[in-house]
Amino acid sequence: MIKPKPLQKGDTVAVIAPASPPNQHNLKKGIEYLKGIGLNVVTGAHLYEKNGYLAGTDEQRAADIHAMFTNKEVKAIICACGGYGTARLASQLNYDLIKRNPKIFWGYSDITFLHTAIHQRTGLVTFHGPMLSSDIGKEDVHIETKQAFYQLFSHRSFCYTDQISSLDTICEGEATGQLIGGNLTLLVSTLGTPFELDTKNKILFIEDIDEEPYEIDRMMTQLYMANKLQDAAGIIIGDFHNCYPKKRTESLSLEEALTSYLTSLKKPVMRGFRIGHCSPQTAVAIGSYATMSTYERMVEFESGITLPKDKVER
Repeated sequence: MIKPKPLQKGDTVAVIAPASPPNQHNLKKGIEYLKGIGLNVVTGAHLYEKNGYLAGTDEQRAADIHAMFTNKEVKAIICACGGYGTARLASQLNYDLIKRNPKIFWGYSDITFLHTAIHQRTGLVTFHGPMLSSDIGKEDVHIETKQAFYQLFSHRSFCYTDQISSLDTICEGEATGQLIGGNLTLLVSTLGTPFELDTKNKILFIEDIDEEPYEIDRMMTQLYMANKLQDAAGIIIGDFHNCYPKKRTESLSLEEALTSYLTSLKKPVMRGFRIGHCSPQTAVAIGSYATMSTYERMVEFESGITLPKDKVER
């Protein structure tokens, strides 16, 4: 496991678009927010490119990732938005370069494929959190969503309890393991590729948006048949926004689609976490350890930031 260094006021962060083109109005406001919390901002050379539903060609988007990991002045890389396209980059990335230049990498949704590939190839802890165009730059962004960035400035664990949101227990138990996961659609898309999701003895979290229950059912079935649910130490269910029946008048409920394979696993499973396409949104560190207990109705998320050298834990 490699944890990146914390941010300090005055540090430089980079904004890139490795998936779809961002909303320019929201992006500008999101960049202003980063400046407002004391950060300098540089932008990828191809941030404003468009190539159909992609923010530039695969080569351009990969080049921005490489350039920002290489740039010694850049302490964090913040994704402008998700959409589609990061899976196209995974085989083009230089993971040795990324491992030699560890730093904060932040985003979610389609960025899930990059989180999975980068963490599994390098050991670098990355961050599943709100993005500039998708979230921070919106008029109705929740203050707690903005505050998710504060975890990048200090080494501090975070305990998520049912005082934050109502948590439901699907299966009782306790577990500790590295946190892995993200958007369900993207996680399933890794299966059968060189970047296939590894859930062995890990805490798996899932979330999604705009998928009907039958589509959720199909993806959960695939994870189950690939033994990804069975291999996990525990499972956290985040937000499934706008995931209700649309095309089909007769349907399983979202809860039935999500839980039909989970109730027999005999390992802790909880749902109700504000992780994903929701407001407010909680950010979590992928690759850091998490401890979950259904008896205490909580999950403690370890910090994804390394301790300063003068504060090494003893």
